[in-house]
Amino acid sequence: MYKILEKKVMSETVKLMKIKAPIVAKKAQAGQFIILRIDDKGERIPLTIADFDRKKGTITIIFMEVGKTTKQLGTLKVGDSLENFAGPLGMPSEIKKYGTVVCIGGGVGIAPLYPIVKALKEAGNHVVSILGARNEKLLLLEKEIESFSDEFYIATDDGSKGHKGFVSDVLQEQIDKKEKIDMVMAIGPVIMMKVVADLTRKYDIKTLVSLNPIMVDGTGMCGGCRVSIGGETKFACVDGPEFDGHLVDFENLMLRNRRFIKEEEESCRLAGV
Repeated sequence: MYKILEKKVMSETVKLMKIKAPIVAKKAQAGQFIILRIDDKGERIPLTIADFDRKKGTITIIFMEVGKTTKQLGTLKVGDSLENFAGPLGMPSEIKKYGTVVCIGGGVGIAPLYPIVKALKEAGNHVVSILGARNEKLLLLEKEIESFSDEFYIATDDGSKGHKGFVSDVLQEQIDKKEKIDMVMAIGPVIMMKVVADLTRKYDIKTLVSLNPIMVDGTGMCGGCRVSIGGETKFACVDGPEFDGHLVDFENLMLRNRRFIKEEEESCRLAGV
């Protein structure tokens, strides 16, 4: 059993939890994820690692309550335990000294961006962070990410904080004023990652995105998380979750991610959540 040591309400639908999982924390790296199950009758869901503490043996997860399991997870309290907590899974981020790196996080995608920003800064990069959300209340980990950033920008759809508009607007400004950007890392809604990749493609800037397809087993056997990368089928759970944004078939990804919307709605209705 994996005990919940800490819980924070980040917004109306976003929660943070610190889970006691020393074996997972010992091997966790930036960019990886875990798969948890609340109880022996629950479904397995993947969540990206938002932070880890090897000494304390904890893994931090940040999730939005959008389906049956995440809504049930959000009702748990400090002291409650999870049945299963498998990980770390997936390939870790390739951390090295690139030069100038722009890290872009949108919505809940800001959470897994944090350990990547931290690792890239510790590797000696000039880190430019751009965070985006629909409004100021939905922004996450601002102080934490800013503390590891050489430059820090915010964009909100409604203009309640920072630039009024999208993260791609701020990225364009950075491209226009900087002599060179060596890499862009983007994590967030699929449409946001697509827009970022379409923009950087024009300037031939290396761009990585972290994909979030439907996933079942997390070990490459079920094929549920397959994505099309440069015309080849890859599995996000074992080949990713990070891929070259210029090679991702985003249209296919968005179509597959909508596959079980009706079933999820019915599951929530039956569970009363």
